[in-house]
Amino acid sequence: MTPSTSHVLLIPSYNPGNLIVNTVQDALAQWQPVWVVCDGSTDGSTAILQKMSENVSNLRVIVLSSNQGKGAAVMEGLRQAVESGFTHALTMDADGQHPAYLIPHFMNSSKDHPDSMILGRPVFDDSAPQLRVQGRKISNFLANLDTLWMGIGDCLYGFRVYPIAPLLHIMQKHRFMRRFDFDIEAAVRLCWKNIRPINVDAPVKYLNANEGGVSHFNYWRDNALLTWMHIRLIAGLMVRLPLLVWRKFNF
Repeated sequence: MTPSTSHVLLIPSYNPGNLIVNTVQDALAQWQPVWVVCDGSTDGSTAILQKMSENVSNLRVIVLSSNQGKGAAVMEGLRQAVESGFTHALTMDADGQHPAYLIPHFMNSSKDHPDSMILGRPVFDDSAPQLRVQGRKISNFLANLDTLWMGIGDCLYGFRVYPIAPLLHIMQKHRFMRRFDFDIEAAVRLCWKNIRPINVDAPVKYLNANEGGVSHFNYWRDNALLTWMHIRLIAGLMVRLPLLVWRKFNF
């Protein structure tokens, strides 16, 4: 497989256990290069990945000394990607929830529309907890409200392709978007920069504990984080409202 010089696949990883091995192998079979950002993992997965990378030239392992959050891990990957000449990055979770076989389709969609972001729109099966499925509808409504319905199909699904330069500029400008607020705020703020979303259906699989599934979501801390994020975004909408209205009715 000829590695891409424009599109890199980024996998932020924090204590994913053995699931990361299959995730990386499946990703490499579909696209190269693959970069994994180990976000202060303490479960031994970093050493496993570093050993893998010794025998795979298009696998890079970036190690953060302490856990900083998904957004911070993605940001470090984006920063190094720019230094290496990449223009776009596909992000996917480390635990195998995202469909590796769709990576080429998402990447090719990005190449056809380089000024847009390609957002995965989850197709749930019976493994999906209904509380999460129904709860994300609230976040999707608020994200679309924040952008005057520019068309964000799903604001939480992390399987997506970003144009690197505008996203990195946004993240370097703000001190937020470093943890669970990353996916939502990235989509909204890119819309504000007139980076149009293109939604592509993609299945999502929820793994139970017996399958190795693990969630790092802290109910009180992260819900407070998301609440504060939505308050910020609503305030940002008010500031940008005249420009967003003008754009909406002049396209």
